[in-house]
Amino acid sequence: MIPIQNIYYMLSYAFQVLNEQGYKNIATEQFNNTGELMAAILEKGIAIQLKRGLGKEYIPQTEALSSLRGKIDIAESIKTQSMLRKQLICTYDEFSVNSIMNQIIKSTVELLLRSNISKQRKKNLRKLMVYFSEVDFIDLYTVNWNVQYNRNNQTYRMLISICYLVVKGLLQTQSNGHTELMDFLDEQRMCRLYEKFILEYYRKEFKNQFTANASQIPWQLDNEENSMLPVMQSDIMLQSGEKVLIIDAKYYGHTMQTQYDVNSIHSGNLYQIFAYVKNLDRNQTGNVAGMLLYAKTQEQITPNNKYSMDGNTIWVRTLDLKLPFPQIAEQLEKIAGDYFGSGKLDRTGIGTDRRCEGIIEYGI
Repeated sequence: MIPIQNIYYMLSYAFQVLNEQGYKNIATEQFNNTGELMAAILEKGIAIQLKRGLGKEYIPQTEALSSLRGKIDIAESIKTQSMLRKQLICTYDEFSVNSIMNQIIKSTVELLLRSNISKQRKKNLRKLMVYFSEVDFIDLYTVNWNVQYNRNNQTYRMLISICYLVVKGLLQTQSNGHTELMDFLDEQRMCRLYEKFILEYYRKEFKNQFTANASQIPWQLDNEENSMLPVMQSDIMLQSGEKVLIIDAKYYGHTMQTQYDVNSIHSGNLYQIFAYVKNLDRNQTGNVAGMLLYAKTQEQITPNNKYSMDGNTIWVRTLDLKLPFPQIAEQLEKIAGDYFGSGKLDRTGIGTDRRCEGIIEYGI
């Protein structure tokens, strides 16, 4: 499957904070499994967060007190007869580090400490957990991951995302020299990372060539009736002038469907990208094209096709994530270059060169 170092590069585009100075040396490390990589990112991220200070939240508290604090819960005070002990039941908000986000981090680290990571990494994580002594554990399998972020807790966004990937099973194992997905890996999680990586790669590396967004596509209707129509949400939309390329990124175990020993492109995927293209190109200019971009699998037959459909172009391509990262970058560059113009597109050079330093200098 995907080399672990490439997982890091994908993450570094999906989460731009990984390009900051504090995370730079992770790119030069070698990891035996993805759990080790996730643990390394969390180790660095937690250490950086501790320097800033653990985030605090107002946590509702209710307890019997001898002196007044907050509001008196009269009904509960009478019910428990706390006044006989010269106490009152008070409810108040305590500004505490025992927040949901800190609980998620502490519990995820505990999960990693029971996994197959190095003794030194475990030792480093345990040292960091000393600062979480006032933070409770939480049941990770019942966590509501729809965390609300604001300017006070933005620094937690990447940490919580990494915790999510760990808990949901984005762990891989090294076996016989090959990286294989563990049985409990949810393909959907990897698909989301794949989509995010491609979008952020184009957004960062080609920002002077075209815009890259994940835009919604409006339905082209003959009247105003649009109730119950699903939202057409693109994964990646590249635009330069009047030309638009809609990319639908697919991370499947099998890129082709087989029926009666005949291989063909997944029909649902093809219908979807065709609908996206035709609805966006409402004036039938032919300036809108679509692409199904599959992550390459072990299959002997992989799609590499270009179709002309009703005045628009539809590509079906694969992206080989097992190659060294500079070659992955070349594949993505060619995909954009084939549509927006012949010749080699100029990258900004900000992200890729720095991410590939480890590959060039250390032979990873």
